[in-house]
Amino acid sequence: MRRIRVGAAALNQTPLDWAGNAQRIRLALVEAREAGVGLLCLPELCITGYGCEDAFFSPAVQRRAWGSLMALLPDTRGLAVSLGLPLMVRGLLYNATAMVSDGRLLGLVNKRFLAGDGVHYEPRWFRPWPDGTRTVHRVDGLEIPVGDYIFELSGVRVGFEICEEAWVARRPGAELAARGVDVVLNPSASHFAFGKRAIRERFVLEGSRAFSSAYVFANLLGNEAGRIVYDGDCMVAAAGQMLAASSRLGFGDHTLTHAVVDIDHLRLQRARTPSFRASPAEAPGETLRADLRWPEAGPSLPPASLPAWESGPHLREETFTRTLALALLDYLRKSWSRGWVVSLSGGADSAAVTLLCGLSLRMAEKELGLDGLKRRLSYIPGLAACSDLPTLTRHLLSTVYQATAHSGPVTRAAAQTVAKAANAAHREWEIEALVEGYRQVLQADLGRPLSWETDDISLQNIQARARSPGVWMLANLEGKLLLSTSNRSEAAVGYATMDGDTSGGIAPIAGIDKAFLRRWLHWMETVGPEGIGPIPTLAAINAQQPTAELRPAQEGQTDEADLMPYPVLDAIERAAIRDKLEPAEVLEVIGPAFPDLSQAVLTAHITRFFQLWTRNQWKRERYAPSFHVDDENLDPKTWCRFPILSGGFGAELAELAAAQAEAGPTDA
Repeated sequence: MRRIRVGAAALNQTPLDWAGNAQRIRLALVEAREAGVGLLCLPELCITGYGCEDAFFSPAVQRRAWGSLMALLPDTRGLAVSLGLPLMVRGLLYNATAMVSDGRLLGLVNKRFLAGDGVHYEPRWFRPWPDGTRTVHRVDGLEIPVGDYIFELSGVRVGFEICEEAWVARRPGAELAARGVDVVLNPSASHFAFGKRAIRERFVLEGSRAFSSAYVFANLLGNEAGRIVYDGDCMVAAAGQMLAASSRLGFGDHTLTHAVVDIDHLRLQRARTPSFRASPAEAPGETLRADLRWPEAGPSLPPASLPAWESGPHLREETFTRTLALALLDYLRKSWSRGWVVSLSGGADSAAVTLLCGLSLRMAEKELGLDGLKRRLSYIPGLAACSDLPTLTRHLLSTVYQATAHSGPVTRAAAQTVAKAANAAHREWEIEALVEGYRQVLQADLGRPLSWETDDISLQNIQARARSPGVWMLANLEGKLLLSTSNRSEAAVGYATMDGDTSGGIAPIAGIDKAFLRRWLHWMETVGPEGIGPIPTLAAINAQQPTAELRPAQEGQTDEADLMPYPVLDAIERAAIRDKLEPAEVLEVIGPAFPDLSQAVLTAHITRFFQLWTRNQWKRERYAPSFHVDDENLDPKTWCRFPILSGGFGAELAELAAAQAEAGPTDA
């Protein structure tokens, strides 16, 4: 009976952080060796970081990546390890994975199917490796096999499916199975999105079953390069059974997941499956062989149970909270910032951003301990003196309520409540004099008074913009990140003041629709994250109708009165932007979901959406970077491209209007 322990390590890497990336790899190797792991899969492009973008083209980056690989070889003694890096072969750049065994580089396998959709742009930098191609890479006097190889380590046959290759219809794993591979390694950089773990689990299990092999999946962890978040999802399966799966969204530098695999049992499964087809012959040179003294595998242990939140009834809320918490802390420390600043209006969006900052620190302290969290942020002056988490949070998180003549006591009190719940250092500023100063300058220049009847939008916007310079100044003085509070629903229709509420270095919730944010805040009020619980005082936020609070109070301004009901807006957005439907098709699709709204009302909402969408692409282009958590994103830099100038759906909206006119008033 041949039993080996295989493992996958998630790494929280940073693009071009040569020393840091190598150190985190070394720490994972040490833990794997101590756990008795013999074969370890590390994430895709782990040496450089996945998100290097056009820096991949740099010859210096390619040289440093190769040098880092060579420097890591001695640390692999007693292990077989996959290590990812960019590799130039005959003038073309490839996404490569090196197979290293016991300190020796055996060869490299280049990715055949590149990820080129959504947040991934691999075809910009890399070429797909041609099927069945094998060659030699000559560097520093070495001749290294590169190409469509499998590896035989003291009788155990190992092959690669690299990230995207497991997502395509013609999976390389099927060919590997026909070549007698016992273990398939999948080094990945698979971004977080709602519901994605279930998809990964399916292809890991199905791959291990269909290939009659062990299947090892390793992913990146954390906010690697700014926008994309990786959940550190790692799995080990064999013959259709999940042997080990990692917890996700941790705050450490790495996690290790491992399990014992019975190679003889896998081969028995293949032998007794009549439908399994394999080639009895081996193509010349297709297998690279090396001796490896496999560590004692130890006993097979049952898979560690996942945290309760992974299988609870509020998975979407839990994963949103933990993803944003990890993304915020990683962005903070990787940008060397000293904390966060939020212009806290007392409304839902700024409340959500403030709470997420506080939760980021609570969750990190819960996992790492107070001293561990302080070590994580040890570059921040004064943090060492913080004796408890509330003190540390006040040191890092600053909020400001900026009142104008139209601000009311309800939002002021709500802002105080949220700041207290998040343990923020809270300030209140009166800025009406600034607003009035701008108003006086323009009235003098124009030679006429400004009024709400003639200058509504301008008078609203100046209040939002007057809030920006002071809060930017505070962020600069404290060396902190100013966080924008705009959400995805507002981005879709441009319901935001550029250089006002869009001000900030990052926009944490710009990828999340307003309807979900409101549900999340109610969940935070009544349930809350596993191990933390609810914040009942959020009732002060949830009792309000969302409002910009920029018009006189007697007008009763609300967001939905300015726009349309948020559930309708979000439904139109998904149909129009995600599904690419024309206005008339949108009406047909969303109509049954809103039986209380007439066709005429829905037509008006759809028309307004398309008009606002096309007018405001320039705003979406200028939004601060946002975190990608939902594969229905509107970020033009990572997911959803649209021209700044266009025909504005003129013909399509005219057809919709004509159809509504033909339907007549009985449908109204």
